[in-house]
Amino acid sequence: MKKRIIATLLTAVMAISLMACGGSSSGSSSNAAGGDAGAQTAAADTGSGSAEYTIKIGHSDTTTNLIHVSLENFAAYVNEQSGGKVKVDIYAAEQLGSNAEMAEMVEMGSLDAMMLPQGQIANYCPKINALGLPFLFSDYDSVYKVLDSEIGEELVADFESRNMIQIAYWENGLRQVTNSKKPINTPADLAGLKIRTPEDKMTIAIFTALGASPSPLAFSELYLALQQGTFDGQENPVSNIYANNFADVQKYLTITNHKYECKNMVFSLTKWNQYPEDVQNLLKEAAKKFGDEHRKAIVDSQEEQLAALQEKGMEVSTPDLAPFQEATKSVYDDFYAQNDWAQDLVARIQAKMAE
Repeated sequence: MKKRIIATLLTAVMAISLMACGGSSSGSSSNAAGGDAGAQTAAADTGSGSAEYTIKIGHSDTTTNLIHVSLENFAAYVNEQSGGKVKVDIYAAEQLGSNAEMAEMVEMGSLDAMMLPQGQIANYCPKINALGLPFLFSDYDSVYKVLDSEIGEELVADFESRNMIQIAYWENGLRQVTNSKKPINTPADLAGLKIRTPEDKMTIAIFTALGASPSPLAFSELYLALQQGTFDGQENPVSNIYANNFADVQKYLTITNHKYECKNMVFSLTKWNQYPEDVQNLLKEAAKKFGDEHRKAIVDSQEEQLAALQEKGMEVSTPDLAPFQEATKSVYDDFYAQNDWAQDLVARIQAKMAE
């Protein structure tokens, strides 16, 4: 079953890529040599010319990323199940703006929805920062125990006060480190390395504690920055490293699982309240269904993607993480000092994982 799901998703990825290369007007395109740097994409066409509701959803990943594949499945399902009443147009690779810009558009009601990464969610829902604490999660089963519980709902409860609503947790993943300079076996190997991070204070704190020189940059600009040597390295889940061809510009991949990050389907509350109840229920059902599909694809494809990256010349290492955990204890101390709710929340997360 796992292989069948992966094969289906990879087939869809290939089909999308072929349409992009052929200049199809109904497909999306990406810069094959440069990940999503400067990519311009067309909206996905679900084929509903008489839709009563057309939903525009943006995200920052390439059209070859598994999240885009699951979004296309989501769009097709919603269109089919609504009998053509609801059409979903997908805008990939930051075509509508950076994650920060799209989030502002969703808050203002000028964009219907987006896949909002954890670092940006934290600007609206500070408690979700707890998910990104260093080495909090060792595997995906532990993550999902937390996200699919009442704690998961609590982490995004502040959205409503910012004119937003999250309808499902999707995936970004446990994050790894790549660089062009040397293997990373101890925290000392990170000393002085220029590491690109997302606009996420927690990630910056982690790499500062590890002795690196972290700095944020829009994801759409990352491939070129790595190619030109503006940054020595970056950190992302294996699926993003694979989908964005980082093996072309990065030699070393280190399996650190240093933090977890979700990427969730978030709607403008202004737009959401305009949909009738049956449409809202369908969107929630589909978001959960294909969010679960995306989760499974991320987990099931990792081994295959790592093998493909190694075939392209990447050296993959799995260091002892104890020194990294020790070096980042200060991140917890600072987080607790800055938020009076943090220590209790982390304790409840740890208890939930232990159940």
